Amino acid sequence: MEKGHEYEEASRIWRRLRAWFHLPAGRLLLEQERAQLDVVLPDLFGYYLLQVGAPCKGGFSAASRVRNTVVMSLESQSSFRSPGGFHLRGKAEALPFATESLDVVLLPHVLEFTLDPHQVLREVDRVLVPEGHVVILAFNPWSLWTLWRWLGLWRRTPPWSGSFHSSVRVQDWLRLLGFDTLLVRSFVYYPPVRHGALLRHFGLFEYLGQRFEPFLGAVYILVAKKRVTTLTPVTPRWRLRRKLLPGGVPEPTVRERTE
Repeated sequence: MEKGHEYEEASRIWRRLRAWFHLPAGRLLLEQERAQLDVVLPDLFGYYLLQVGAPCKGGFSAASRVRNTVVMSLESQSSFRSPGGFHLRGKAEALPFATESLDVVLLPHVLEFTLDPHQVLREVDRVLVPEGHVVILAFNPWSLWTLWRWLGLWRRTPPWSGSFHSSVRVQDWLRLLGFDTLLVRSFVYYPPVRHGALLRHFGLFEYLGQRFEPFLGAVYILVAKKRVTTLTPVTPRWRLRRKLLPGGVPEPTVRERTE
């Protein structure tokens, strides 16, 4: 598949994903995700925050204290506008930002809907300043929603058509790039039913899930920090060693001239 077709296909997937977030199950999930971000984002500081992908209107960074926020749409033609009126479109695999220019990068469900999640994380590593943070929202491959995904008839449509990566795997990818994971938390334990009236009656699922299966939530949030690369000077280990003559006899330090 040519790159132009790949971009159009990715754009189409994101439009359909945004449509799903307007359904009752999607809207409730957004509430849960924003509640998690309201706890995490206030502790992350800096001058520039980038949200990659816009699966819903309004963005995810309302709770952030970062001074400047940019939302980059991954759709080839999008009517999305960031709260400040700034509109940017681009590709997650090639972020249009200078190296070490951003303090926080937010990835809401980007890794599931890209052909190259490793390249996305490499780009995040490139644009983040040392000690910058990446915040990832992703669907968990080991949850009740995954079972629903394989039993349902709409597995080829977003969000079920995405490639779900476990938090353990994503942590391994980030570790190789030089990130330290600060937080991983699963949430959303109710089944993804379509009827909005029923969604409000699954408090028991949430209670039991958080109490007995905390890592099996449908979605997880992951926060990682880019390490500062420091050069450790290598001090030469000088040690005086006397040369040995054949036979193991120490060589004298000063030779006298014999006539």
